[in-house]
Amino acid sequence: MRNIFVLATVAMGIMSLNAQQTTMFVHTTDGDIIPNDVTDVEKITFADADYNLNADNDRILEYDEVNWPENRLLPLFLPPAKMVSALDLNAAKLSSQERIMFCTLQGIVNRTRPRILLYNHNEEPRSTWPGAHDLSTRPASTNKPYQLVKRFQDEIKGLVLYSTERSEHYANLAVTVAGLGRLLPVTAEIRQKLIENGMDFPVVEDLTDLTMTTPHDVYDYLYENYWGRCNHRLLVSIRPDIPYVHDIAAAAGSATVWLDPRKRFEKNVLDKMLKEMTPGRDIVLGWFPEERSGVGESTKFGLSTVPADFFENGTVYAAVNRPVNIPAVPKRPKLENKVYATVYISDGDNIQYCQHAMAKIFEQGGRGKMPMNWTISPALADFSPQMLNYYYGKATVNDCFVSGPSGLGYSMPYDGHNKRWNTSKGEDFVPYARLSQRYLEKAGLRVVTIWDEVNDAQRQAYADECKYLYGLTIQDWERQNGRLKTTVQDGRLPFVPNYPCYANGADVIADFFNRDIKNFNGSEPMFVSGQSTVWEAGPDKLIELKSKLDALSPGNVEIVRADHFFNLYCEAHHLPFDLTMTESMTVTSSAADTPAALAADGSPSEPNMWVSSTADGKGWVQCDFGEPYLISRYVVRHAQAAGLGRELNTRDFTVETSTDGNTWTVAGTYTANTEAVTDAAITPVEARYVRVSVTDAGADGIARIGDIEVYGSH
Repeated sequence: MRNIFVLATVAMGIMSLNAQQTTMFVHTTDGDIIPNDVTDVEKITFADADYNLNADNDRILEYDEVNWPENRLLPLFLPPAKMVSALDLNAAKLSSQERIMFCTLQGIVNRTRPRILLYNHNEEPRSTWPGAHDLSTRPASTNKPYQLVKRFQDEIKGLVLYSTERSEHYANLAVTVAGLGRLLPVTAEIRQKLIENGMDFPVVEDLTDLTMTTPHDVYDYLYENYWGRCNHRLLVSIRPDIPYVHDIAAAAGSATVWLDPRKRFEKNVLDKMLKEMTPGRDIVLGWFPEERSGVGESTKFGLSTVPADFFENGTVYAAVNRPVNIPAVPKRPKLENKVYATVYISDGDNIQYCQHAMAKIFEQGGRGKMPMNWTISPALADFSPQMLNYYYGKATVNDCFVSGPSGLGYSMPYDGHNKRWNTSKGEDFVPYARLSQRYLEKAGLRVVTIWDEVNDAQRQAYADECKYLYGLTIQDWERQNGRLKTTVQDGRLPFVPNYPCYANGADVIADFFNRDIKNFNGSEPMFVSGQSTVWEAGPDKLIELKSKLDALSPGNVEIVRADHFFNLYCEAHHLPFDLTMTESMTVTSSAADTPAALAADGSPSEPNMWVSSTADGKGWVQCDFGEPYLISRYVVRHAQAAGLGRELNTRDFTVETSTDGNTWTVAGTYTANTEAVTDAAITPVEARYVRVSVTDAGADGIARIGDIEVYGSH
């Protein structure tokens, strides 16, 4: 049946629940929420004449009408239009202030439906990201760029007039005001160009009479006059002449600032804003005048920074809201008395790096020739899941993806350069750790590289809140007395120093590693971990490490992925480790549509999911680890962990253990389950086999298991 909706005073949003179905939620003024499959909607009309529709009959949204669920870093935008207008700002030879206007226009237009793509950066091939997001683009004229404004002029209410004569920071103030009022931020010169192109917009806000000259005065004026209207879900911190993330700021109604916490008066204004944001939900987006003071200041308030100073088209790429296809994890080698080495490539916390520089570096010929750990931002799960899918789809078995510092976004509990704690209380860190867990699991990242270190209370927060992690590294800058030590929290979660960290070549890494390798006697495994700076030691140079380490101790050194490294470390130290990663494990199952091995391959994603569509909706999967272990935990990831609907999660099931495969002991029984993940610690029991038996598959009767993990020790 096809439905026609006549709506009065409503707000609409579209949320992608799974790969097959997209549901539209209609929120009425009475508080009712009406869900409908969009394929059942033939037409939407608006009975309230106050609503403005654009040329495509989409309702034009104000900044406070976007669909912003509590569990997302960004609003949920409608899918991009079938044809998106793309303007090359460089070819159009636009000034930085013109670019700011166009990026603000992009945000205002795209919050209704993404229809504008802007090319600011030229580092990666022009087709890379539109292609990865399956966008069809129509080039806008670079000779007449203002015609793009004219095309969407009916969605603009007027202008914010500003001047940078007294301070460059008026540009950020103007962008903030523009997003709140559906206005364009313009100087007098730009306004004249608009008029010359047939657009004489009214000046709604005139900032040219303001006389403030210092950054703290300009942003204090913003705080006193506009902060109360801004959303506090994110604060954009960006240099006033950089336009890139202004589309997100304008779309979300966010304040845009550039404050230096090293300067007392500027710090005071910044702190007033940060203290009114919510730890564990809100973020700072952009960058700071100086790295450690800026990131440190947001960390003090329990907030993380998502570095994004040159990230472009966020309102377009975030709108392609697809599940992340987490790659399967290759089986790890059998533990031997060897030196196990692992190496991390910086600087993947910055999503502009992931968008631009990494796209080139990932194509270097050295990639894939030895195990390397690529830091990448878990925030991309919201900002651009297709960017993650792009890298995951090109990855080899030697490419392991891990989170940059120190989980979701950049957080710096301890500043190793300046020897100071930005935050030391565990309870202050819990919301950040909890937020990190959600995005680490969403992005498929099992290891975090912490800058620079954490205390015991913060280690406990990771152990309690980030069950998804195999382990974490800390940065040993050699600026403390002696070397940092490896610690294990709660008997399961290792924190291993990167020694060296931020090394500028394979020779440096080999030299540091040799400080341990020279003492290797072959009596027990040894573990060494290091980090390289991608700018000076990318894949093409890192591959030299393999021969250098072999020369130090011939035949004794094995370079491994980070996920393998931490599981080997745990096994060597008689700690629980993921048994499903071992080479000796085999998987069998009842009759199924997909291979049994997919049930325990390290990926919960739909292409790697075990599926059984039997008539009775029942089935089982069994893991055989080849020998008995002391089993202490199991994890079952259901359909929702792959991006499918919650109603498809396995409803009723049991988990059993066995020493011989014949006699079984129930470890857990679950009925009416609706959760995406079942993660259970149990009283340790000796077992060789673990079996998951589905007795009620869920809404459609098809049994689905995204992934099984079992943790045990010798």
